[in-house]
Amino acid sequence: MHIAAVATLILSLIGNPSFDNPVSRDFADTFADPAVIRGLDGYWYSYGTSDPLREGDGEHRRLPIARSSDLVEWTYVGDAFGEGDLPSYADPDTLLWAPDVRYLDGRYVMYFTVTNSASTPHEWDYSIGAATAPTPAGPWTPAPEPVVPPRPSGDAYWNTIDPAQFTDVDGKKYLYFGGFFGGVWVSELSADGLEPVGEPTQVAVDNKFEGAYVVRRDGYYYLLASSANCCAGPTTGYSVLAGRATSPLGPFTDREGQPLLASRAGGTPVLAQNGNRWIGVGHHSQLTDLAGQDWMLYHAIDRDDPFLDEPYGVNERPMLLDRLDWIDGWPVVRAGAGPSERSSERPVTSGRVHERFSGDLSGWRDTGGWAVQDGHVRHTGDAQATLTSRKGLGGDRRAETDLRLAGARPGDAAGLRIGAATAVVSDTGLTVTAEGERRTAALPGGAATWRNLAVTVKGRTITAEVTSARLGDPQATVSLDARVPLSGTLGLVAKGTAEFDNVSAARLAKPVTRRAPVPEPGRKLDADEFATLDRAWEWVREDPAARVAGGALRWPVQDADLVGTGNTASVLLRTPPRGDYIVETKVTLDLGEDTVRNHQQAGLVAYASDDDFARLSQVAIWNTRQVEYGRELPFAGKLSYGGNIGGPPARTTWLRLAHHVDRKTGEHEFRAGSSRDGRTWTWSGVWTFGKDTSPRIGLVAHGGAQPAVEAEFDYVRFYRTR
Repeated sequence: MHIAAVATLILSLIGNPSFDNPVSRDFADTFADPAVIRGLDGYWYSYGTSDPLREGDGEHRRLPIARSSDLVEWTYVGDAFGEGDLPSYADPDTLLWAPDVRYLDGRYVMYFTVTNSASTPHEWDYSIGAATAPTPAGPWTPAPEPVVPPRPSGDAYWNTIDPAQFTDVDGKKYLYFGGFFGGVWVSELSADGLEPVGEPTQVAVDNKFEGAYVVRRDGYYYLLASSANCCAGPTTGYSVLAGRATSPLGPFTDREGQPLLASRAGGTPVLAQNGNRWIGVGHHSQLTDLAGQDWMLYHAIDRDDPFLDEPYGVNERPMLLDRLDWIDGWPVVRAGAGPSERSSERPVTSGRVHERFSGDLSGWRDTGGWAVQDGHVRHTGDAQATLTSRKGLGGDRRAETDLRLAGARPGDAAGLRIGAATAVVSDTGLTVTAEGERRTAALPGGAATWRNLAVTVKGRTITAEVTSARLGDPQATVSLDARVPLSGTLGLVAKGTAEFDNVSAARLAKPVTRRAPVPEPGRKLDADEFATLDRAWEWVREDPAARVAGGALRWPVQDADLVGTGNTASVLLRTPPRGDYIVETKVTLDLGEDTVRNHQQAGLVAYASDDDFARLSQVAIWNTRQVEYGRELPFAGKLSYGGNIGGPPARTTWLRLAHHVDRKTGEHEFRAGSSRDGRTWTWSGVWTFGKDTSPRIGLVAHGGAQPAVEAEFDYVRFYRTR
């Protein structure tokens, strides 16, 4: 048999693990700001911002909803709101953005941004609304008042946008919200999740973050948020950064200890564009599959097709899916490889045991006291009983079920058994027992409403976790090391009246523990240490104020710019080596902190022309100081500019551009790196140049002459990439 035929036969037997991004292509051309939740019916549901779904459609859907059984193939099922059922406080012409959906105490709660409130005349008086429903598809009933009303600031309003709910281990509920104008905040919520409690706390600086999402893992609270511009068409540089804290109220710091609230705001990269078709990757949600692997749903922009219809109209932002790894205590997409065009693996959504209880109990034994009722299995009786699966699964594995204690009597319990180990939920908490050892953690609220119980067995360690819908907010976690390896059959354990659904068991995912390679400098190819300004440099609009002194190029920041059609800034250019290389400079620029000094900056530039460049600089953006990697290029008769954000700067910041020529396309790829100490580097996004261009490398110092400040470049060095 031909090799291709054999491969086809194997794939037909085991299933094709690969899939193509975007995963929203079957029902939508754009599906921005995607939220996700798994419903009690066993399906996954995703929710998007109010845009037209298809090119040429022209109708803004009011929070469209899609459904999937495998997280890859999605079907549109309708909108959350129709023509006449908007919240009463919303202007009739308002758009609804950025939904977040959770299962809270027996009902689904959707949070969303109301872009125009009827109570004020201002155009951007954003507020956070909420609605409840009995199922993930609705019908949705809006709450009578916003969860967070418009927040005035002078003659404008803060960005009260992008809600994300989180429930902590003590049962307290929180809502994260906010964006660039005003920052990211968190407010405690009432027990029903519909009203704020007390005053909110700011957790991330303004003018850098939006689209927050919080998860709890290994004792830390991780705040992941998107940065830069979401919607700049072919130059959109959106990306996801993270900080972590030991409290849901912060303070959140990045991997280097830099606070997310600082003027030189921190942020550890989670997801950034990598040079393929996808740019502007961000505003995400997270989930855990049946094998225990985390995944991220997010939107992106195809750089060759960035608009839904006409250029500079609605940005086309389809939904993508990629693996989310945890390496050295930090989340990162595909180990740092960034967005995929074609993934070689897909989420595990069906296991060796996969029971929805739509029929009888023929796949189970020891059925006394158990019966299928209303699409789930129910146990009644005072004695403890186990419903045992006829299918076995050895090795490291993960099992889970949705369960509910329907009798609400003291002493009732429900859970999972794996061999001789059990994990059960009762009115007093979550208890794990194995080989005579027993541990318990409190579970506020017990399981009077549906909860998800997930049990992981790895060698001799059993870990149980209770969540509402596997969205990274465990309300109880217990781990126990047994004296012997844990093995045996899977069973449902119940005492009293208990109900179970969506039972599964699958082999445990093997975590990725090594990061994707990053550019590393090798042999030095060329350099200017600025003893003098050597002859290899060439000026575009020479600045006579720039001079070499004291072993550095000293350049007063110009009152000029490259962005747009003015092109008044000077550029000092050098022809780079051929092939793959890294260029590095060390730049000192005293921009102070917190004050507004828009947009003074200095750094490196990859330059094809005044209207075709990528600029990596430390820059003052309002009250923040950031490393911005901006791109300008001509598109559809205009100039487009947008930025990607790197690591936080210091007064002295090291900058790198790593150049690579794509062998298939011939495009020039430039990846940005920055460092606060010259040793620890943060690598961010990639901008590309056409194969017919010959970008040179340059230095810039511009953006505003007041207050006067001088950029000091210690050197420019070129290295061959290892």
